[in-house]
Amino acid sequence: MILAAGHGNRMGNLTRKTPKPLLRVGTGPDSKSLIEYHIERLVAAGIKDIVINRAQHADQFDAVLGSGENLGANIVYSDEGEKPLETGGGIYKALPLLNHASFMVINGDIWCDYPLEKLLHDPEGLAHLVLVPNPPHHPEGDFALEHGRIRLGGSEKYTFSGLAVYRPELFDECQNGSYSLAPILRHAISRDLVAGELYRGEWRDIGTPERLAELAKILNNQT
Repeated sequence: MILAAGHGNRMGNLTRKTPKPLLRVGTGPDSKSLIEYHIERLVAAGIKDIVINRAQHADQFDAVLGSGENLGANIVYSDEGEKPLETGGGIYKALPLLNHASFMVINGDIWCDYPLEKLLHDPEGLAHLVLVPNPPHHPEGDFALEHGRIRLGGSEKYTFSGLAVYRPELFDECQNGSYSLAPILRHAISRDLVAGELYRGEWRDIGTPERLAELAKILNNQT
């Protein structure tokens, strides 16, 4: 599942008429949207059945991605209307589309070169989170890591990358509505039901126009 329903308010005018995951990286004829990069990497890892949640300007996903056939994927949309359900509520609403099996979730507004095929497994417990070193804009981090288990506290905290595998049972106590994923994860972590790992490769939170422009420069230098 790709989370793509957020408003993207920090992007200013860029997301007034365009969902953040559909923003293009760069301006050249070969430029692609953030979400297209995700889909291409998922397909390359052998993951072709993809659920995308969407809210405002939902029709633009149809125009850019359609059913995913041109990208080698089979895309199903979870529509949330004009008001996004946030991360927790959005995932919960999409559960019937995820075939009641363990599933991978990726934030639609990140960039990461993590090898996605490594997450093709059932997590130990209810979830497996990928953590990354803290970026300058989030120096305090989110969670600690101890012998492959996620902890709420510790001497050193890392940032949750927005990339994880979940069992549907993680959401057993949830209901329809708009709410964050964070309290759900914290509750499971407090019961020692969440595994994790630290990834030190390329990861970026594309939360501002400046970070989007920086990513475009990096990708241009790689080609």
